[in-house]
Amino acid sequence: MGFQNSAFLGEEETASIYYHDIFDYALDAKEIIKWRVGEKGLALFTKTKEILNKDGFYFLKNKENLLYKKTLRERISNRKLEIVKKNASVLNKIPTVLGIFVTGALAMNNAEEESDVDLMIITNRNSLWLTRLLVYLILKVINSSVRKPGEIYQKDKLCLNIWLDESALSWNLQDRNIYSAHEIAQIKSIVDKGDIYQRFLQKNIWILDYWPNSVKIENIKHKTKNYSKNKYSNKGCLFERFCFWIQYKYMEKRITREKISLHKAIFHPKNWGEAVLKKLSS
Repeated sequence: MGFQNSAFLGEEETASIYYHDIFDYALDAKEIIKWRVGEKGLALFTKTKEILNKDGFYFLKNKENLLYKKTLRERISNRKLEIVKKNASVLNKIPTVLGIFVTGALAMNNAEEESDVDLMIITNRNSLWLTRLLVYLILKVINSSVRKPGEIYQKDKLCLNIWLDESALSWNLQDRNIYSAHEIAQIKSIVDKGDIYQRFLQKNIWILDYWPNSVKIENIKHKTKNYSKNKYSNKGCLFERFCFWIQYKYMEKRITREKISLHKAIFHPKNWGEAVLKKLSS
């Protein structure tokens, strides 16, 4: 059955199908409701395309192959998630690690066979760079595969490309768009200490302007006393700055558009948000 609109598919749902087509992702009825495009994002969708419905999935005309891809990629994603869980069970023992999250295509169960595994790690305040150093040392000791900058072969390798400490959970204003909102809303929690996932969502409530049904943001009040034992002394803060300096010097020559500071490090050399916005307007 082919159609452009119906009682079920309003413009918010139709726009969602257009958006997910960019990532070769067919939506079922529940996903269409979850990923309804919000008012702020609707203006980005200007073209009308025919939508087909088959076996309970919705996709653009001539994209029936997405049904096969969805089944295949879910199977691949489940295998990759086991890799994440195995490594997270070890990294979870680091006391300054508050959260480990799957991001990117794997978070949507849409990973390809040759793709890497994107992760976001949230740490205690003033401990990001010490934690990052410990994480990489531990991964090396347990012989985990970690993707290196510029590396072509990336299958199943861990790509730790987003690092935040609990004092810097808000997404930068200039990087807020429909793509980054979706990336945040789709993250999959593997380790979550002290409601850090909900605290992260609270700091990024703006994502609901683009995807109003995507997540449930609860009213979690952060109690500082729960984390007092993990807070750094002045000497600890100095050591954290030293860890930052050492790692920054190591990567300095390779920095392009990565965003690196004492409390936040986001390693995305390509502006995917800009690329997605261009595809939506083409």
